[in-house]
Amino acid sequence: MKYFSTRGHPGDRSFEDVVLAGLAPDSGLYIPHDIPALPENWKTAWANLSYQQIAINIIALFVSSDDLPLHDLEALVNRTYSIGPSSFREESVTPLVHLDKNTYILELFHGPTYAFKDLALQLVGNLFEYFLNRRNARKVPGEAPEKFTVVGATSGDTGSAAIYGLRNKANISVFILFPKGRVSPIQEAQMTTVLDENVHNLSVSGTFDNCQDILKSLLADRQFNDKHNLGAVNSINWARILVQIVYYFSAYFQLLNNPRVDLDHAEIQFVVPTGNFGDILAGYYAKRMGLPMGKLGVATNSNDILSRFWKHGTYEKVDPTADAVAGGVHATVSPAMDIAVSSNFERLLWYLAYERAEQSDDGEKRAAACQQVSQWMTVVKNKGAVDLSTVLEGARRNFVADKVNDEQTIATIKKYNESYSYLADPHTAVGLHAAEAFAKSNSEPTIQVILSTAHPAKFAEAVQRAQSTFDPETVFGDLLSRERRVEAIEGTEEELVGLVKKVIDRVASEQSS
Repeated sequence: MKYFSTRGHPGDRSFEDVVLAGLAPDSGLYIPHDIPALPENWKTAWANLSYQQIAINIIALFVSSDDLPLHDLEALVNRTYSIGPSSFREESVTPLVHLDKNTYILELFHGPTYAFKDLALQLVGNLFEYFLNRRNARKVPGEAPEKFTVVGATSGDTGSAAIYGLRNKANISVFILFPKGRVSPIQEAQMTTVLDENVHNLSVSGTFDNCQDILKSLLADRQFNDKHNLGAVNSINWARILVQIVYYFSAYFQLLNNPRVDLDHAEIQFVVPTGNFGDILAGYYAKRMGLPMGKLGVATNSNDILSRFWKHGTYEKVDPTADAVAGGVHATVSPAMDIAVSSNFERLLWYLAYERAEQSDDGEKRAAACQQVSQWMTVVKNKGAVDLSTVLEGARRNFVADKVNDEQTIATIKKYNESYSYLADPHTAVGLHAAEAFAKSNSEPTIQVILSTAHPAKFAEAVQRAQSTFDPETVFGDLLSRERRVEAIEGTEEELVGLVKKVIDRVASEQSS
């Protein structure tokens, strides 16, 4: 299995190269050369496997044994998804909770930082360490070890999950950029109270999109990249998407083994609260591989670049019909989705462009798709919007989308707590509200699985607006009062990249002295 850039940078890359690089040299995103088919007997052979065993089977389809021998993959997966109070707290890792007749919640928040990002970033951290250690083991005695600088931009959950996956790892430094005042108090505390020497938190003036732009600029700067050996933990990194495919299969088998469910006569619809489009893109790959499901449900908050695309075919950073806000990003009660541009949408666009390419030769179709995606992304960067109506029909074959505002989100938290005694975090509530809208046009019977991306304790203020008896200290104890370490990055958009470079340079100099 090899990988290539959505924008056509020449040459195929190995899984190891893609994991460590994150972003392609032409700023494209890496995708697999082919989407592997499932084994013919997968439904029976995998039906009673553990989460860890399903993960090994899925990942092995995308990774050459030359890159990652099976016995090493097994060891990495089993170490990552160990069951315990400081790792993953549920035996099934991602338990499926039944709400009513045809509605289920897939809980993805039972990892160390109580968010779905743990499922990918715990393993990605171990992959970074594995590949780096292997490279250093090949060096001659006395040769300086290779070091790795991981940079991440976060709207909240990615940062803490990356930090917990990378803290105290030898020869790896991690720099997390988060938008000042735009993450929840618990999210910020989870990041900034980690005092390990290799962990560095940067509070950036602006929005998550500013942080993400800084990250992409750093990765695209070849001289700076080569100097510090940069890598990325955001979902632009293919390994994040790959690992998230697993829990769609886990949910399917939990339904398959449920005596109350008849999958022979029902369709599954996964509904995913999403901002950067990574979580739901993993579901798209699962569907392309052959996992039975209907249309995936895209649930956005007021930062609705995705739902607006599915509505009228234009991909635009700023909604021209909405009130103007600083940075083009609305601050909502579901801050992990407060994003103006969905980076992983580019990966879907490549497949949509490929479907429409008129060439008969596969290589020529791939080249045409890369060229088209590159043109689209250039227009978005320069003009802030691009007309994608030519691929809208193709996108609607596999997805539906809806927007949920803050008032609806709070009302949904209250409704499901009162009606089902289920306390949802605001992002899950966005998914639940959108699922109700999708259900009106679904065929019968359709089983809806809403992905729950975070524990409600991470967003106590929003939850308390819906019901007043919630105390986050029952989950996180004295987290909010612990010692912190964070560096403020204040400046204009043009200055931010340079300021972050200075911090990375300074830390590297201090570590080498």
